[in-house]
Amino acid sequence: MIMQRLQRGALTAANNNGGYVATRQEIISQLLAQVDGAAPQARAPLAKHLKMAANPLRFMRGAAALFYRDLAAHGGSPLPAALGRDIPLTTVQGDCHLANFGFSTEEGSHGDRVIFSPNDFDDACIGHAVWDLLRFAASLYLAADYLRGVSDGRYQREEDVDLMARDIPDERMARRAGMRFLDSYVDACDDLVDEREPHHQVLDAFPKGHVLRPLWKKATKRAAGGKDFTRKSSLARACVWQGGDIRFDPERPGFAEIPKEVRDALETHFAPFVDDRILDVVARLDAGTGSLNMGRYYLLVGPVAGQYPRDLPLCHIVEVKQQRRAAPLGFFDDLSPVNRLNPAHLTQVCQRRMQRQPDLVLDEAPWRDSHWLVRSRHHAKVGVGPEDLLAEEAGIVQYGASCGRALALAHSRGDRRSTRFEQAVCKTLPRQRECLLDASLACAEQTLQDWRLLSDMLHR
Repeated sequence: MIMQRLQRGALTAANNNGGYVATRQEIISQLLAQVDGAAPQARAPLAKHLKMAANPLRFMRGAAALFYRDLAAHGGSPLPAALGRDIPLTTVQGDCHLANFGFSTEEGSHGDRVIFSPNDFDDACIGHAVWDLLRFAASLYLAADYLRGVSDGRYQREEDVDLMARDIPDERMARRAGMRFLDSYVDACDDLVDEREPHHQVLDAFPKGHVLRPLWKKATKRAAGGKDFTRKSSLARACVWQGGDIRFDPERPGFAEIPKEVRDALETHFAPFVDDRILDVVARLDAGTGSLNMGRYYLLVGPVAGQYPRDLPLCHIVEVKQQRRAAPLGFFDDLSPVNRLNPAHLTQVCQRRMQRQPDLVLDEAPWRDSHWLVRSRHHAKVGVGPEDLLAEEAGIVQYGASCGRALALAHSRGDRRSTRFEQAVCKTLPRQRECLLDASLACAEQTLQDWRLLSDMLHR
């Protein structure tokens, strides 16, 4: 029944012009054109659309606006009304999926405490927590589909991981992971209700046998002071140095030199936002999926008279990233006055609220008729992909539980004055768990269909 309701609401939509009913393919094309500036097409396709066509999980990561369009098109159905009505609004991630969690250091590149948490806030806003819950649970199904698709040759492998003799999750395992995700979310909220300082908890350790322990150890080694900092940190891998000179590696894929006038303009405009001198600047290409077509620059920041590698810990990378309107706000723009902030300012506000110890370099600025976010690149940043969840038996289930707790901690910080949010979650969500999981499966199935339609548009 839920699947049928979702398909009836999402596969067609009435156009106000003469009662015309658009096809699903037209809806996808029009929405991607609005967001990305060009419709999917076989001739001269956008790099973002080609990336989205790789597999349904990639499609989901680049089509957050479509997710919210579908929710708005049929009044939030098939979501249980209680999850929006009875749980207070909070700061939400907006583009919540399995790959938007990972390891980083608190206080940005200045900290040395490695934690596991949400790590992408480009679509963050004030909204309904159920948006994040539904989207993440759907991504578990799509991750299982991706892994099985790689094993049987339907999809191209994104990471160099041997899937032979691995216990690849199926739909049943993905649903079990979704259950653990939701149960862990509720358990975390229940714990926070009784905590004296409920908003100071973080996930910063994982026991032997946990699927995330190897990645946690990897991140710890890459933090400033870790034994792999000068070789494998994001800073070390991005730069080359000799004696008193350090600069971005011109041979690194994804880096591009920029014209001198643009570099000079960047240095002049953004120098007041960083905490030392700007030593080098590059354009960052082909990063992410949803924001693939947005402007992005890296600033190498540090002392002018440094000696390397001795002074490498004094340097860090600051990202200057063009921001567009958060995906939910194209369809739910009247929930909170906070959402009227410009896109970069809203991202900054939400990231600060959702983190326990926010990045020390985290700001926003207008430049060249756009809004730009200024923030630290973490030395120890380690992401998580579907292939990483095969390390242990039922790794995807362990991962779902960890993400559930991390997300609850982030959501709960939207209101640090009380635990009303947490109490409402504990009262409402357990009764709606099965319905929410059914809705997440329907969402995943719809994404699979939409991915096929995009592939057709790019190859016809």
